[in-house]
Amino acid sequence: MVGLTWVVRAVGEIPNAIGASTDAIKAYVAGSSNFRNGQFQNTEPSDQITTGGDPTPLVKGMLTRGKIGRPIGAVPLSTPLAPADAAELALTWYGHASVLVEIDGFRVLADPVWGERVSPSTRVGPARMHPVPVALEDIPKVDAIVISHDHYDHLDLPTVESLLQNQTAPFVVPLGIGAHLRHWNVPEDRIVELDWGVSTAVGDLTITCTEARHFSGRGLVRNTTLWSSWTLQGPTRRVFFGGDSGYGKCYGEIGTAHGPFDLTILPIGAYNDFWREIHMNPEEAVQAHADLNRGDPTNGTLVPIHWATFNLAFHPWGEPVERLVAAAQQARTAVFVPQPGQRVDVLRPTAQQSWWEGLSSTPG
Repeated sequence: MVGLTWVVRAVGEIPNAIGASTDAIKAYVAGSSNFRNGQFQNTEPSDQITTGGDPTPLVKGMLTRGKIGRPIGAVPLSTPLAPADAAELALTWYGHASVLVEIDGFRVLADPVWGERVSPSTRVGPARMHPVPVALEDIPKVDAIVISHDHYDHLDLPTVESLLQNQTAPFVVPLGIGAHLRHWNVPEDRIVELDWGVSTAVGDLTITCTEARHFSGRGLVRNTTLWSSWTLQGPTRRVFFGGDSGYGKCYGEIGTAHGPFDLTILPIGAYNDFWREIHMNPEEAVQAHADLNRGDPTNGTLVPIHWATFNLAFHPWGEPVERLVAAAQQARTAVFVPQPGQRVDVLRPTAQQSWWEGLSSTPG
């Protein structure tokens, strides 16, 4: 009976977590030039899975990866003390893709995920490999909340529900995601939906929805909502938030239109040759940073995200950051790798600590 109750509860919460229906989404996306044949499209051909016609290696990887993607010890955490006023340029990384950006006195919370699992059920699915470093209600008041796309590791229902209670800022989202928020009772005056290339302003801060090379979907139907990256432009500083994306020509185009950037926040984990077109690897992140800075890899600072928190691929836990540091050194790109919870003053950074060393297992 206990087991049956567990199953009923696990299954029962899924429909609400999935979000809006396809029909509810269509009303808000049909006018976009990126929405064709019932789906949003990447500007470059992008397969979600590339097996070369033979799925055997993919299946083998899923069955044999074991604990290689997990840390072999406790991940160190920091508990930041947020200043009363937002800085000119600072960042706090909470794990995975969740960051708080401070830019020209504004605070922007990006892809906040405080849930224990990235799944439509709180009982099954990929679980956290380290605790959240700070309670969501303890983060300072923010001016905007941006979401890159609707995958569970970037858009989390329990987090949205908490933000409804503890924050008053608008949710700035790509087209279609507003339907999920409405389904979860987010009021209309807190939803700003944008297509690629469209901006909104919060005071003197301009937030622009920019292209990414990815896909979307919270159930069986894919690509009914848009995926994006974001640029933040204040009076003196510029920040790029990459969310989740494969490498592509869009980075050079964004750099030309909106760069160069003082800070790029780029995904480096969950890569594999099987999904190389929709998840970039660490070396590609360094190249994307250069593209965003109009070909200059030495301009600005790169902070990595999308690693360390959830086991979503086949690579060792620490491999993404090890490869990133090596590639950045070769390109002469400034990189800072914060601990989960660490606040980094980008203009006055502290010495980098290699806190990840010794936590990663090796293949074999």
